[in-house]
Amino acid sequence: MLETLQLRKGEPQENVVTVQPQYHREPAQSRRVPLINGRFALFGQVLRFALVGGLNTVVDLLILNGLLWLFPTSSTVMLLAYSAFAFSIGAINSFLFNKYWTFEQRQKTTRKELLRFVATTLCGIVWSSIILWLASNLLHPVLVNAIVWANASKVFAIGGTALISYLGMRLWVFVSKGHAEQTTSRRLATIPLEDRILPVMQERAASGEYQQHLVGRRHDKPLVGHSLSVILPAYNEEQVIASTIFDVLAVLTGWHMDFEVLVVNDGSTDRTGAIVAAIAGTYPQVRLITHPINQGYGAALASGFAAASKDLTFFMDSDGQFDIRDLQQFFPYIDEYEAVIGYRIDRQDSWMRKLNAWGWKLLIHTVLGVRVRDVDCAFKLLHTAFLRQHPLETRGAMINAELLYKLTRAGASYREIGVHHRPRLAGRATGANPVVILRALRDLFTYAWKWGVGARLEFSHDSPIENQ
Repeated sequence: MLETLQLRKGEPQENVVTVQPQYHREPAQSRRVPLINGRFALFGQVLRFALVGGLNTVVDLLILNGLLWLFPTSSTVMLLAYSAFAFSIGAINSFLFNKYWTFEQRQKTTRKELLRFVATTLCGIVWSSIILWLASNLLHPVLVNAIVWANASKVFAIGGTALISYLGMRLWVFVSKGHAEQTTSRRLATIPLEDRILPVMQERAASGEYQQHLVGRRHDKPLVGHSLSVILPAYNEEQVIASTIFDVLAVLTGWHMDFEVLVVNDGSTDRTGAIVAAIAGTYPQVRLITHPINQGYGAALASGFAAASKDLTFFMDSDGQFDIRDLQQFFPYIDEYEAVIGYRIDRQDSWMRKLNAWGWKLLIHTVLGVRVRDVDCAFKLLHTAFLRQHPLETRGAMINAELLYKLTRAGASYREIGVHHRPRLAGRATGANPVVILRALRDLFTYAWKWGVGARLEFSHDSPIENQ
């Protein structure tokens, strides 16, 4: 069942959270829940670090014992050299697992990050060597066997450096700008909803400087001679949804456009729906479409398309990874083409998501004959009339592929333009979920059979252009 809420200032709805100057605070017990969740998250992080440390210890000891087996020694100096070499090899394993698993960093590896890691590793080697030297000198008179002596000393050294290594990685190595903002967003989750939204809304309403800052320059006339529906599918995006909506409002208002913003809350279990409803209570351009349960990315877009009432329909992810200002590059082509679609110039996702995207693009080209640079780029502008004439059928992650296929089958032309892509600062992407992938594969072959796709379709369109 689909529930659509259109809000107007001064017309509160019973099932919509509205923002008033006087409000009722959440119970103290509910405010403690995020703190408890934060402690569990910290415990999970420490546990993952311990598991990675255990794996590193195994690698470290295997290399150390391999060297001792090949080149036996009872010299403390040689033991320190062996230990430093083994520690350095284990550091590579430590970097990869701790970056992508323990601390869940998805940004590209930077030179500064590597330098910080090398510095932390060198400090670990020095501190490990000091502990190893002290332990070996204390244990050497007691333990006669060189292997036992070396391994016992090494265990003391590993234990002594674990805490330093964890603090160094948590507080320095893997703390990028995006990670710092993500941490701030998690802390904001402990603040009551009304305390977070009301000041931001008042600030936006009182000052036009924010709009001027985002738009860069204002337009005395509408930027394009068409009205625009903006579709923002959202699932558990409470940490970024407000800033995304305000950015869209500021930019499109600065362009003097006739527009609406349709936020589709696809069964979020966090406060995404309440935040959007609070914003919609003040800004009449914003409408909230609610799915009581999570139905999938395609279903969210389909609901937004069905509710769109303007000449053009544009959709963009609500996670803050796209810049709405890139849409300005699309407008000069929309009268010439049926659609203008974006591709990510420098995709800021993990290598696993990029690998999945590459395989999916190859599969879509093979089965449906659709050849584009970025099938699932969620930054597309279309004529609403086309969506009315060619309603989309899939409700999962395949909806972008279906849209491109139906454009091709209808003989409609489209233009590809590069858009900027930013790192995700909060929330969690669901595109790499195995369930989502399996559903997309099922839909691909099911609908390919239904549509009677036999021989591979060959088509051409204008060459992509880069966004300068």
